[in-house]
Amino acid sequence: MNSDRKLRWGILGSASIAVGSVIPGLQQSELNEVTAIASRDEEKAKQTAEKLGIPQAYGSYEALLADDSIDAVYIPLPNHLHREWTLRAAEAGKHILCEKPLALTEQEAQEMVQACEDAGVHLAEALMYRHHPRYDQIKDIIASGEIGEIRGIHSTFSFNSSGSTGNVRFRRDWGGGALYDIGCYSISAARLILGQEPSAATVIGMFSPEHDHVDMMASGLLEFDNHIGVTFDSSMWAAFRNTLEVLGTDGIIEVPSAFISNRDRSSNFFVTVDGERKEIEVPQVNHYSLQGDDMARAVLQGKALRFDPSDAIANMKVLEACLRSAEERTRITL
Repeated sequence: MNSDRKLRWGILGSASIAVGSVIPGLQQSELNEVTAIASRDEEKAKQTAEKLGIPQAYGSYEALLADDSIDAVYIPLPNHLHREWTLRAAEAGKHILCEKPLALTEQEAQEMVQACEDAGVHLAEALMYRHHPRYDQIKDIIASGEIGEIRGIHSTFSFNSSGSTGNVRFRRDWGGGALYDIGCYSISAARLILGQEPSAATVIGMFSPEHDHVDMMASGLLEFDNHIGVTFDSSMWAAFRNTLEVLGTDGIIEVPSAFISNRDRSSNFFVTVDGERKEIEVPQVNHYSLQGDDMARAVLQGKALRFDPSDAIANMKVLEACLRSAEERTRITL
């Protein structure tokens, strides 16, 4: 295979996450190029393509999927459309990077993963934060025993978008709400760091009548083996923060910007042992680029994806349980 070959991407939609983060990340990566973008509004597709230097614009998602020159697609559509367009992309023989959360339910996620497996295409969930090398550094520090045995993890992700109108996150039937939009990060990070699945979830949610009764705030407890409790909160109606803390018997790891990494925000984190707090230097890299290169290596070089799509099913199972716990005000056993 030509070593200069790059993975050719088509983008299904012009959502802000695509335009502001994922497309630039792919364009700045080693092994990818964005060759087409589609929108149901052809003029919008053309404007976005011109702005971002994308060669081809389509006025429908179907037209992009019919383009045989495209190897892979990125799906940044509202949550309720992830299943449909993943299935259609798989049928068209495209590899797929789908925005988080992969689906609305565990069953949907299983169907999507199976469809991609049957079609012989790769499927990855766009949880970009975990491609950043600092999470390998964090896991290495834990494995070394430097902070002792893990006693707990706490993470936060919140911002205030409550006043925005027409926000797809405020549509209950579209899979809106804080848990699905940002709670998925905290859940994923806990599973990644601990290397296991929780046995139960208890969540209290604030369901707002002003926002189609989606969870605008959710605070949760996940129960893991060895009596480890993972606490988290996610909110679309609170002051901004995104943090992670791993509490050990002998030390603490603090990540001030746990899920966002860009030039304006340091990716460094801190380790405190015996009262001594040290800053851990982290490379300034684009985790969106790394996410794209991971897919490219899978497609072009036959390497395994860093995160198997079965992980997305497992994360969806926990997310679904958390939402159910918040709705029913009860502890859900997994």
